[in-house]
Amino acid sequence: MRLAVTGREGQVAAGLIEAARGRNDVEVVAVGRPVLDLARSDTVFPALEVARPDIVVSAAAYTAVDQAEDEKELAFAINAAGAGKVAEAAAKLGVPVIHLSTDYVFDGTKDGAYIETDATAPLGVYGASKLAGEQAVAAANPHHLILRTAWVYSPSGKNFIKTMLRLAGDRDEITVVADQWGNPTSALDIADAILHAAAKLGGDKNFAAFGIYHFAGNGETNWSGFARHILDTSRAFGGPHAHVRDIAAAQYPTKAKRPPNSRLSSAKFAGVFAWRAPEWRSSAATVVARLVRDRRGSSLPLRGAAKDLLPKPVPSDTTTVKDSLQR
Repeated sequence: MRLAVTGREGQVAAGLIEAARGRNDVEVVAVGRPVLDLARSDTVFPALEVARPDIVVSAAAYTAVDQAEDEKELAFAINAAGAGKVAEAAAKLGVPVIHLSTDYVFDGTKDGAYIETDATAPLGVYGASKLAGEQAVAAANPHHLILRTAWVYSPSGKNFIKTMLRLAGDRDEITVVADQWGNPTSALDIADAILHAAAKLGGDKNFAAFGIYHFAGNGETNWSGFARHILDTSRAFGGPHAHVRDIAAAQYPTKAKRPPNSRLSSAKFAGVFAWRAPEWRSSAATVVARLVRDRRGSSLPLRGAAKDLLPKPVPSDTTTVKDSLQR
């Protein structure tokens, strides 16, 4: 099976390439700028046609949440029109599309985890553009899986874990928002989820459960709790550490408003595709271990091994987070 993923340098694209490495049953081809540029719709179909995919993974996006407030036209061109063109190209090629979306389609006022049928109400341009993208994808290709995820991090790209490690190397204390909640999600786990879904699509020609799914890390926390776990793990591996001080989102004003509750229920995905993400602390520890050991020039631990190397347990009452520094 051959997967074409949009966005050469994205966290999910990198995760898919890593997940497929050494496997004989799947090949991942990353297609990105300048060959495929979502802001230039005429590039999309030719680039994907050359890739000859069995499934298209639509992962490329405009993700600068605050900047989107000033670049609404560009955000919608990429996240809405561009996503629609990717799905349309997949339909022309006769293949399904797996499209990545976001928790930011919700306003965060629900008491509890969001499910797929909950009403959407984005708070800013980024969320609105991603919601428009979902609608464009669904309209362009009936064979679509839309995966909403949240708080994505990985060993590559810009993300919250990398930000915390960088800041801990420069200061003794970091202030982190404590009144926004969600599910930290490893791009490596997203890649595994996509491969499970792709295998199901490839093996079941009568698959009919297309539509919207939520997929996020197992368990919840807030940004400050996420930060504490990151830095405690880093210290366990000899990396940088700093004290985390809780603050309210109101004390860290941003141009775009963030949802206070980004929790997503992944029950539907688990039921249909028989796969659930690992507990978020384990996945986060694995990524932190890799990053710290990369810095120290040591050999990297195997995925999943980091949880066995850490002091146990991390008390749940210290696990309080949300992203005010990096989407």
